[in-house]
Amino acid sequence: MSYKKVGFLSNIERPSMLLQRFSCPALPHRRHQQRLNDPLKPKPFVKLSRGRLLHVQASSSASIQPALKEAAAFAPATVANLGPGYDWMGCAVEGGGDVVVARVLPDKPGQVLIDKIDGDNGRLTLDPTKNCIGIAAAETLKLIGNVSCGVSLTLQKGLPLGSGLGSSAASAAAAAWAVNGLFGEAALSKRELILAGLEAEAAVSGYHADNVGPSLMGGFILIRSCTPGEPLQLLQLPYGGKDNLYFVLVNPVFEAPTKAMRAVLPKEVPMKSLINNCCQGGSLVAGILNGDSQLLGQALDSDVIVEPVRGPLIPGLMAVKEAAKAAGAHGCTISGAGPTAVAIVSDPETGKKVSEAMCQAFKSAGNLDVNSAIVAQLDQIGAKLL
Repeated sequence: MSYKKVGFLSNIERPSMLLQRFSCPALPHRRHQQRLNDPLKPKPFVKLSRGRLLHVQASSSASIQPALKEAAAFAPATVANLGPGYDWMGCAVEGGGDVVVARVLPDKPGQVLIDKIDGDNGRLTLDPTKNCIGIAAAETLKLIGNVSCGVSLTLQKGLPLGSGLGSSAASAAAAAWAVNGLFGEAALSKRELILAGLEAEAAVSGYHADNVGPSLMGGFILIRSCTPGEPLQLLQLPYGGKDNLYFVLVNPVFEAPTKAMRAVLPKEVPMKSLINNCCQGGSLVAGILNGDSQLLGQALDSDVIVEPVRGPLIPGLMAVKEAAKAAGAHGCTISGAGPTAVAIVSDPETGKKVSEAMCQAFKSAGNLDVNSAIVAQLDQIGAKLL
């Protein structure tokens, strides 16, 4: 696809470079062309067995050997939706995230075992068929091909559950990248592994890629198409500015499970609201590509469809939004499904003031203490091996 030159982006000499466009699995790895030649039909991703062991069906071709015995990966927190970009926009942020260590299980092809999880207060299951790291690992093994080994996993949770920071997506992305890292030249690209993370997300929070996409790839990701049974299409949007975009992320002591927060969304919306969100969604993209943090923040603050029904479920959120803007933020909204609130500022000094104001508002208006409050920049890398 080619892009015609856009007049108002005069600082961009080659607009075709504005967007890195890719589809999954439209361009599969050369070793997997035959296996992925029908992207319209989703493949069953696990063969389940009793207990806590998960096994992926192997093929009869020559097995693929691991290059390493152990690999560890980190995947960052993400901010999904960004106001009007519900289910089609997300970005990765520096700071917290999850770490997964994958170890080879020799002569146990396709098997996945979860050894240990730390940082979850015992809330997450060790059953790999029900935990996003087990599902992501199994999908990764299947995508790589006829592997000769299985994997055992350990997870260090750095993100709180139900926080609106892409907790499950970070776990899935870290698991996929760690398992992938075991296989050297046979390893897949990040864009191919989004499919593995998406299957994990579907099992625990819903079929959406606006968290797992940026957690793997880094930066801003626009989800052009994410429908079960159809190819996944993503656009990677480069931020056009430099050192003028900061995210203020305040996570209160309150839990907002994604499935529960999705249940309150309206089935139909007025035309006026649809027009507003389309306009603000376009402004959001323009703010990203032009590196205009003020426009980005204003657009992020202008959702009239999702935030009005989710906001009242998070104590004090409306007061937090007003406090953030009064302290100098360009805009503020819910991060993902919440309860974390995200504000946009242009410098870290303003970010500190905004953070303090948001914390005070959560306490005074919502009677909520705060788990964490950070001022973070965009994570351009995404998942990485440690």
